[in-house]
Amino acid sequence: LPAFLTASLSVLTSDGGPFASGPEWGNPVGAPCLLGPPPACGRFGVPAGERPAGLGDGVQPARKNQHVSNVSVQLEMRSLWEEFNSLGTEMIVTKAGRRMFPTFQVKLSGLDPLADYVLLMDFVPLDDKRYRYAFHSSSWLVAGRADPAAPGRVHFHPDSPAKGGQWMRQIVSFDKLKLTNNLLDDNGHIILNSMHRYQPRFHVVYVDPRRDSERFAHENFKSFTFVETQFMAVTAYQNHRVCARPRNQPHRTGH
Repeated sequence: LPAFLTASLSVLTSDGGPFASGPEWGNPVGAPCLLGPPPACGRFGVPAGERPAGLGDGVQPARKNQHVSNVSVQLEMRSLWEEFNSLGTEMIVTKAGRRMFPTFQVKLSGLDPLADYVLLMDFVPLDDKRYRYAFHSSSWLVAGRADPAAPGRVHFHPDSPAKGGQWMRQIVSFDKLKLTNNLLDDNGHIILNSMHRYQPRFHVVYVDPRRDSERFAHENFKSFTFVETQFMAVTAYQNHRVCARPRNQPHRTGH
């Protein structure tokens, strides 16, 4: 990877997980886990440093390069994400890797049409808990402390790098991204622990042409989170209401 991208990756993966600080995540073992709808935060992604309570440490972001400072991101299929979130979204993870449903898709604006950008995603734990599903009460319960963290990985959009104009002309879809619970995966899939909660993060990285671009790593990317995309990683659907939602897409088989 170019030095600028290596430096940017080290910055955006050094945050750690945005462990939620609200009372719903401070539950003792066996206590119910609240998976209600997210707080209203609008249609657009929340930039780093401006996340609602429980989604970050509140530290103000570093001064951003003009090529990313005005970038905004809109989540596509937002109503579908909200519908699943109201039930408690579950994402299937398998040894071979399974595509996300709903698929993470966004519409970008505010990029420099002539500049190059890399788009990527990563996934961070929402808390330090492991969960189990109580079928008698149709609710998630805290089962104990989280398992050791899975190896951190990022997923680059396959069209990266591309001009800002190209990114803004189309809906950006991460339909190739797959989730796995195989700690030894060598296919580049995102590795997650089953029965743990995660927050997807979306990152826009400006391809800085300067020779010493690694010095400006903190300035050259902008990160976004959408609280309605939070999910529980599972090996099989637990909540029958989630399983019953229409899934007439190839994502269900992972192809």
